[in-house]
Amino acid sequence: MQKTPDTQYRERLQLILDEGTRVESQTGTDTISYVGLPPMRFKLANGFPMLMERNMAPKTSNRLPVTIWRQAIGEIIAFMNGARTQAELEKLGVSWWSSWVTEKKCHKRGLETGDLGPGSYGAAFHDFPTAEGPTYNQFQNIVEQIRELPHLKTHFISPWIPQYTIRGKGKTQKVVVCPCHGWIHLLVHGNKLTLHMFQRSGDLPIGVPSNMVQYAALLMMIAEVTSLEPYEYVHTISDAHIYVDQVEAVKTMLERDPRAFPTMKLTKKTNDIFTFRHTDFELSDYNPHPGIKGIPVAI
Repeated sequence: MQKTPDTQYRERLQLILDEGTRVESQTGTDTISYVGLPPMRFKLANGFPMLMERNMAPKTSNRLPVTIWRQAIGEIIAFMNGARTQAELEKLGVSWWSSWVTEKKCHKRGLETGDLGPGSYGAAFHDFPTAEGPTYNQFQNIVEQIRELPHLKTHFISPWIPQYTIRGKGKTQKVVVCPCHGWIHLLVHGNKLTLHMFQRSGDLPIGVPSNMVQYAALLMMIAEVTSLEPYEYVHTISDAHIYVDQVEAVKTMLERDPRAFPTMKLTKKTNDIFTFRHTDFELSDYNPHPGIKGIPVAI
């Protein structure tokens, strides 16, 4: 099948610039925000949804020991396996959380340095607290449910543990960053698996490209262990934004011509979703525009 260039991501960048509202951010840098961004729909038959407007596979270095797209996949695998510390993330190839798990940020929330907290993705996905006592492994149970009762519309996973994300008088947030993505709805139509990921807050130039990679990869992993076809990835964002100091980089990306998505191959065959690693993915036909140095990241 001949792949055609996909323009959904760049169209949404332009929509935010054209119709977004400038609002204050707790980071200290204002955003241009758009609420209820039209969903992006990616059929994997047309390629793997990865940013083409700048390079997500730069050469590795001491600063970047694992390339960006692999870190994105490694992160979702780490969270699926319950990782909630910098050390646990680094074991699975993820180094980019260091700025959010400093002594200052962690101790402010009553956490040990390097701990993302009991309200983080790994805790919610793998060790969700229950009234009965034992924690609940969401991915294990959803995979089992898809195998046994694929027709159900309740294949749903949440990253949100509300008692650890709330703030205000007399309340202490127990997570360094409240989950921004990871509300996952899985649907089986025939032998085809669709993954719809809802995101409450999305930084379009920096965060969302990695989210696109990791949830498309997650679709492939879940499809593998349930013997289904990884058909479509749907991505919905509530508060989609561009930080004002990212605008020039966004304009540069929008000036570049659209290119077809690459091919991503899952090289591992298994029925155990927790054994996947970022090294089990093989990227080919990736021909992006050059990287753009220095796009600011809000911390």
